[in-house]
Parts: sequence; C-alpha cells; structure tokens
Amino acid sequence: MTRYNSSSMLNAMRILLCFALFAAMASSARAQEEDAILLVAHPAFRDVDYRQTVLLAAPAPNGGHVGVILNRPTRRSLGSLFPEHEPSKKVLDPVYYGGPFSRGALVALVKTDAAPGGGSVQVMKDLYLAFRANTIDEVIERAPNDARYYVGYVGWRPGELKGEIDRGLWSVINADREVVFRKDTEGLWEEMLQQTRRIRAEAEQPQAATLARAFSNTILPPR
Repeated sequence: MTRYNSSSMLNAMRILLCFALFAAMASSARAQEEDAILLVAHPAFRDVDYRQTVLLAAPAPNGGHVGVILNRPTRRSLGSLFPEHEPSKKVLDPVYYGGPFSRGALVALVKTDAAPGGGSVQVMKDLYLAFRANTIDEVIERAPNDARYYVGYVGWRPGELKGEIDRGLWSVINADREVVFRKDTEGLWEEMLQQTRRIRAEAEQPQAATLARAFSNTILPPR
C-alpha cells in the first residue's frame, strides 16, 4: 500500500489550489477582453501616472483597450480652459486628468443612448468615450452636463492590458456607472482595493473547501 506523509499531502493541496486560482484568473482575463471593467492599481504600482488610481477601460476597435483615470480631478473647470466658449462655462464638474496619452487633448465620457458622433467608442450601454474635437464640442453645446471631461486618456495595444493584469499590476472589477460618475473620488482607490480583496477572499473560500473535500476523498488513504 502507498505510504502518504504530510509533506506530500500539502504539496498536492497547493497544486490543486493553484490550478483553481489559475482557472479563475483565466476566466477573469477572458471577461476583460469583452467588457468594460474597472482597474484598481496594485499598492506596489508606483508609476507616477497610475499610483493609487482607479481606471475605466473598454475594448477599442483596434483590438486593444482605451480608458480614463476616474479619481484624478484637477482644479480647473472646462470654462477656465476655454474662456471664449460660453457653453463650456455651464459644465459643473471639474476637468479630470484622464491619463498620459495625448495630455493636451480633451476627451469626454458621454451619457447617451447613441454614439454622440465620429471618433467615439462605446464603453458600456448608453455610455461612450468621445475623442474627436467636433464631437465633443457638440456634446458641450447640446448637453454639457451629460458628460465628464478629461485631459488625456490611457491606451493599450492588443494583448497589453491582459499582460498587465497577469503581472498583477491591476485588480479587475465589473464596471459600475455610479463609480464612474461619482462626484467625490477622494478615497475611491482605497474603497475599490478593499472591494477587490473581499471579492477575492469570497471566491477563494468555496474553492478551497471544495478542493479540500476532493483532496480528502481521492488522495488520503482510508483510516
């Protein structure tokens, strides 16, 4: 009869747990290729542009992803950036720093049931990210407070975001419109970080229990 010791049993358990966690991560990676997501920066991510950030990211037409940083409001209003454009003065929210790509350009996250114009990417149902200047001008003139405005954005080449998630730079949460348009973003990163940890712990507990039962039924010898 085969002899079992505690070391071999622990190693087998670790292998089973790692396999389950890998399967869960693969499922998450497949989801992020198809849907808008929230990205929560890992505490050790020290890049000045992304430290303690929460991002909204969505698939782009080129096979990559585009997004904006949600928790970097500036002290500037849209009216102060475009003082000669009267409709811009009606925007109540501050302009946000969206990311390091095209820092000098304005992009808009627009709440609308149809594409607001050319150069727009659908992020979620009834939500578009507009990049083209004339489209953004039309949004400002038609419904200035049905959008949030950003200077710059974030872009990923095909496969690049998945690689960053696999390396642990980001935790992934389903996109939530209330989070996307939250007025007070102070403390948002800490809140989302705790949420990702809670979700991860809840997901691991039933997996660990199931694997423990399978382990005891198939690996441990009968007493």
